[in-house]
Amino acid sequence: MKNLNPYLNFKGNTEEAFNFYKSVLGGEFLTIQRFKDTPEADRVSEEEGNKIMHISLKLDNGTILMATDALESMGHFITQGSNFHLSLDAESEAEADELFKGLSQGGKITIPLEKMFWGAYFGMLTDRFGIQWMVNYDGNQPI
Repeated sequence: MKNLNPYLNFKGNTEEAFNFYKSVLGGEFLTIQRFKDTPEADRVSEEEGNKIMHISLKLDNGTILMATDALESMGHFITQGSNFHLSLDAESEAEADELFKGLSQGGKITIPLEKMFWGAYFGMLTDRFGIQWMVNYDGNQPI
């Protein structure tokens, strides 16, 4: 597998979530496409037209984080954050601390970031948007 690019579904707050992720993770937006700018525009209300049809955030390591606003009016129903985790592998303990601190703002820490029995510096959290994250630093250990 060349790349693994996570795709997230939100209940109408994709833009807010991705501005937050960009502020913590860095990178650049490659695409921001709204429903009003697509062939689906006549199927949504004016308010929903401003929602995100597709967004992509390219991170410095080449990973592309993508998402959409899953509109119930178009038959999309989701349960936020319960079916996956996003795993971040940091390049140092200091970077792991920074990522964990940033993502946990307004969220809930599940496992505090600390040295684990298997040797990794690891923690888990759910961010303020209901997305579950794992932050990991393995040093020179194989993943």
